Amino acid sequence: MDGAAPSTTLAVVVPCFDEERRLPVDRLTELAGSDGISLVLVDDGSTDNTRELLRSVAAASPTATVVELTRNVGKGEAVRRGLIVARTLGTAWVGYLDADLATSPDELIRLSLIAAGDSELDVVMAARVALLGRTIVRSPFRHYTGRVFATFASIVLGLPVYDTQCGAKLIRAGDELDQAISVPFRSRWAFDVELLGRLRKCGLSDDSIWEEPLQSWSDVAASRRTLAASVRGIVELELIRRDLARWPHEDSHRGRASTGSLVSPRP
Repeated sequence: MDGAAPSTTLAVVVPCFDEERRLPVDRLTELAGSDGISLVLVDDGSTDNTRELLRSVAAASPTATVVELTRNVGKGEAVRRGLIVARTLGTAWVGYLDADLATSPDELIRLSLIAAGDSELDVVMAARVALLGRTIVRSPFRHYTGRVFATFASIVLGLPVYDTQCGAKLIRAGDELDQAISVPFRSRWAFDVELLGRLRKCGLSDDSIWEEPLQSWSDVAASRRTLAASVRGIVELELIRRDLARWPHEDSHRGRASTGSLVSPRP
């Protein structure tokens, strides 16, 4: 791949549910072979051939691990359990990336270079901004529902964030992250807002959060994001706001960090 290898190590969670027809196995295998990057591939109780495809990626790369969940728990919980496993790998940064690689591996590496190059940063978030000189291919439906959601998310967080829902985020490993992922998220789809809010509650400063406009992003066909899911996510923001107002609460002190999953053995 193009670009210099990052000077810090990074473990990237890739949540997958019934991705057999969309999973870019060759590109994931290439990403797993990149210097400084490990993959935590989470099969969220798939009913198709996704698990076998993920195992094939792990078989081709010693830096890829498959986490096999026995039932579908939703994207938010799949990411959380993947992050818990990622923290055991001892990397300086962890993150997550959508399985369809709408955010390309090259863009992920660019984000990791930004993270590695600034010791003051704790979170690096990708943002889909259709600027001149950029190639952001996104359906009008996803764009406009995304802008509505982002407006409400900014209000809930009290932070002028542009794109909470882009599926490419990097977070510095540490106690703040461990506490933030110690209990399940309320939402399957709006968990990004919860995670960001929890990290701030746990001590991360706004100045340590960086949004980076992507140079390219491509909307992948057969997205599961529906109008009903978008509306539900907006409704859930009010519940998330209430949860964040009392964070950390009783459950967050219990350290319920069990993955409830099976990490597949190395081939």
